[in-house]
Amino acid sequence: MELRPYQQEAENAILDQWASGVNRTLLVLPTGCGKTIVFCALTKDLVSQGDRVLIMAHRGELLDQAADKLLKATGLRCAVEKASESCLGSWYRVVVGSVQTLMREKRLEQFSPDYFDTIIVDEAHHCLSDSYQRVLDHFSGAKVLGVTATPDRGDMRNLGQYFESLAYEYSLPRAIREGYLSPIKALTLPLTLDLSAVGVQSGDFKAGDLGTALDPYLQSIADEMLIHCADRKTVVFLPLVATSQKFRDILNSKGFHAAEVNGNSEDRARILEEFDAGKYNVLCNSMLLTEGWDCPSVDCVVVLRPTKVRSLYCQMVGRGTRLAPGKDHLLLLDFLWHTDRHELCHPAHLICESPDVARQMTSNIEEAGCPVDIEEAEQKACEDVIAQREEALAQKLSEMKKRKRKLVDPLQFEMSIQAEDLSGYVPSFGWEMGPASDKQRSALEKLGIFPDEIDNAGKAAMLLDKLDKRRLAGLTTPKQIRFLESRGFRHVGTWQFDSAKRLIDRIAANSWHIPRGIEPATFDPKEA
Repeated sequence: MELRPYQQEAENAILDQWASGVNRTLLVLPTGCGKTIVFCALTKDLVSQGDRVLIMAHRGELLDQAADKLLKATGLRCAVEKASESCLGSWYRVVVGSVQTLMREKRLEQFSPDYFDTIIVDEAHHCLSDSYQRVLDHFSGAKVLGVTATPDRGDMRNLGQYFESLAYEYSLPRAIREGYLSPIKALTLPLTLDLSAVGVQSGDFKAGDLGTALDPYLQSIADEMLIHCADRKTVVFLPLVATSQKFRDILNSKGFHAAEVNGNSEDRARILEEFDAGKYNVLCNSMLLTEGWDCPSVDCVVVLRPTKVRSLYCQMVGRGTRLAPGKDHLLLLDFLWHTDRHELCHPAHLICESPDVARQMTSNIEEAGCPVDIEEAEQKACEDVIAQREEALAQKLSEMKKRKRKLVDPLQFEMSIQAEDLSGYVPSFGWEMGPASDKQRSALEKLGIFPDEIDNAGKAAMLLDKLDKRRLAGLTTPKQIRFLESRGFRHVGTWQFDSAKRLIDRIAANSWHIPRGIEPATFDPKEA
């Protein structure tokens, strides 16, 4: 088994975390990037060191998938802890276990707390539930790896209640750029669906209310699909089984070859095989296919289950991101959901960390009226947001000139070096959420950053790391940025240290006035 470069990086990062004493860590890979392959390779290495490994999931399909991949990729067989099957007495060093089975008190009592050396939790965004925590608490001495496809920092912050670190994250844009996932084009359809009467339960829309709200629009949605995806292989996600079945019938009446699957479908495996083989060109489902199902030839996804939960949205779209012969992109159909109270997930939320950029990107896609590549859309939205921030920053810089402060405001530094990762940073893990330490504050102040406006240790650590890397790369210091930008020079954070120093020396030699012939707003640092 030969791992892709990022998969090998991921395995190494996980082992490094455990070696450093961090026992509970996370791996984030987008759907289609082989997270199962990574933890199978990791399992093989752990078993060779004598570890007993538990791979735990909440659905039988995920356990079967893990066992099958483990055998094919590594040659390792495993025991099963599910329903009437037990691993006790087996000589296999790997166990695939159902959390619903393991959580039972009588079942757990049969295992000593040190029975497993390592636990791998597939679809780890579920692991904060009582059932998972009961099992993990019982085997509290084991090393734990959580594996998930969600890129959501909100989810990360929640997972930070249990996990201590993020060992490795491979982003969707990087996976697309490096050729491992399909490019995505988003199209917002000019059809406004009113969700204002839909209630909320457990942090997301009530499925029952959604089904009722969606019904009046199903005919119009089918008409739009005729225009945009009649020749595509499409998966449609809907809130209710009844709505899914009704939409299947509407699609068939308009000339599609549509099928429907749900949790009670006796012929589910046959329908999925026939869809894969091309007998059907649309597959409707009520949230059944969000995990553990792969059909790489899907080249269109229609999300008719609006959600506030980014991980759920990413899972739905992820059904169409795999590569396939003849497939040059995934078409993602979005709708103008109307709701006055809630922020909904849109294509922008697949790749944007910053809420400001996500809002701008969503607006830009709506205005485009045609399919837009989401990476290009994000770049344009970033440029728009940066321009808006620069306008606000210009006003703030004007105010700063009146201050006698010698240190750089963190916002000015972030904007000057164009660091989207800093400006959009949200703390994820427990230590990151606490206040910056005295040591961090002192180090930042020495390096020229005003520390009072940094409200958490994670942001302080990120700033210090960024400053160290800039020093090694020979880029401008915060003090240079503060001095030159206070005199109207722009984006000094992108300059080389030596260029800034030469210009400051020229200004100093000119009695601290800007030399004649230099226009700060348009100055090229290469001229310094």
